[in-house]
Amino acid sequence: MSEPEKDPDLDVDRLRKQVSEIRTLGVADKSEANKPVELNGFAKRIAEQYREDKYSPAIMRGMFRLVDFLALFLIGQAINFFYSQNIEMLFWYMPVVAGGSALSVLFLQLADCYQIPVLRTPRTAMGRILGAWALSFASMALTLFFLKSGHDFSRLWFGSWFIAGAAYLVPQRFFLAWALRHWLRNGVLERRAVIVCGGRPAQELIRSLESQPDNDIRILGVFDDRLDRRSPELIAGYPKLGTVAELVEFVRLARVDMLIISLPMTAEKRILDLLRKLWILPVDIRIAAHATKLKFRPRAYSHIGRMAMLDVFDKPITDWDSVAKRIFDIFFSIVAITLLWPIMLGAAIAVKSTSKGPIIFKQKRHGFNNEIINVYKFRSMYTDLGDPTAAKAVTKGDPRVTRVGRFIRKTSIDELPQFFNVLKGDLSLVGPRPHAVLAQSHDRVYADIVEGYFARHRVKPGVTGWAQINGWRGEIDSDEKIKYRTAYDLHYIENWSLLFDLKILFLTPIRLFNTENAY
Repeated sequence: MSEPEKDPDLDVDRLRKQVSEIRTLGVADKSEANKPVELNGFAKRIAEQYREDKYSPAIMRGMFRLVDFLALFLIGQAINFFYSQNIEMLFWYMPVVAGGSALSVLFLQLADCYQIPVLRTPRTAMGRILGAWALSFASMALTLFFLKSGHDFSRLWFGSWFIAGAAYLVPQRFFLAWALRHWLRNGVLERRAVIVCGGRPAQELIRSLESQPDNDIRILGVFDDRLDRRSPELIAGYPKLGTVAELVEFVRLARVDMLIISLPMTAEKRILDLLRKLWILPVDIRIAAHATKLKFRPRAYSHIGRMAMLDVFDKPITDWDSVAKRIFDIFFSIVAITLLWPIMLGAAIAVKSTSKGPIIFKQKRHGFNNEIINVYKFRSMYTDLGDPTAAKAVTKGDPRVTRVGRFIRKTSIDELPQFFNVLKGDLSLVGPRPHAVLAQSHDRVYADIVEGYFARHRVKPGVTGWAQINGWRGEIDSDEKIKYRTAYDLHYIENWSLLFDLKILFLTPIRLFNTENAY
């Protein structure tokens, strides 16, 4: 008697619930395999080839929309100028031209004309492209008719703009198709993926991905803990680069976008073991759904081409969110420097005139993706007693701190040079505070105290953060303090928005009056 068909959503829902607990509670694997390991030489050479950033497909699609809007707007205004020879008419026509250009981009978007596969095949997509352009003109004409404003605009200009716009869109789409092929071939526009777990499922996954003509995934290699015949050294032409513990270091060295776990849903325990090790990384984590014979419900999955994937973790603050956050950082950093430069100048004079040594103190700290960065501060310690590694935390009445240093530390004036770190791109204005590389509590580094500690590094560290405005700043003299800091940092990462950043930024000066733990 055959077994009844199992509802796949039962497994998926249970898996999602357990994944949510990992994300919320910060549960990470604390086995030896999850501790930093030395990446083998071969994997290191592969990672070095992919250190450079490349363009995100989402960013490129946004740029294509912007280019189309500007091009169609300029075409409309140029025809208007040549037709009327009147500068005033440019301003009269501007709202209609801007609105028509925006409508065109909107209809092109609704027709999926900015999807990479569609952009790569302009011949098959030309009907929907020209149809979207025509629909935008029909909408403009209908709007002007109901507003009784049609007689205020030239029919010759209207028709000329339609023809010229179509004459732009057709060759432009063929040029974009050529450019996309070139960028994909040269790795400028691609998503870099690593396959987790080898064997036959990985082989089937790789062949399925490579058989898709619109595939933008570049597979860098395979990582698997198994060393037996189930996981050979070469899988579908791709080498096995190391173990899962080495994968953590590989992702921190290379610019990897996605980890794809090639295990069936029935291997739930093994999948969760992997997720506890990998969730701390700033990458998308997917489970390939090809290795099961169950029928899937569309609401539970995303797709890479025709390949169904279960989305487990998403990289935080990506694509246009990262662009918006960068603009936010630059704008408010410049504002802060403009307003606070007298205080910074006074602090610099006070530091230099009261003790020997440099004005600025540089300290190596953990940045995004665990990279080491130099963070700037006004020097608050005597030069010969300074501790660049921060192996010994500053305590109340610490004799290493100068008289000026006590004041600027208590008021956080010593942190003001970090606005230049923000402009440089090492820090964000708001984010988890960067800790010194060897920072510790009771002779134990923070990663040994807090499970999931390195998940703080999935985003850029910040000058201020959610933990700091909630009172968790200053000396860390107990395990509880670093645990609470990490919990607040993870809450910030999971709930990020520009409004959340703005709230933290404006609360920071108010909360700085609480100097209880700042020495």
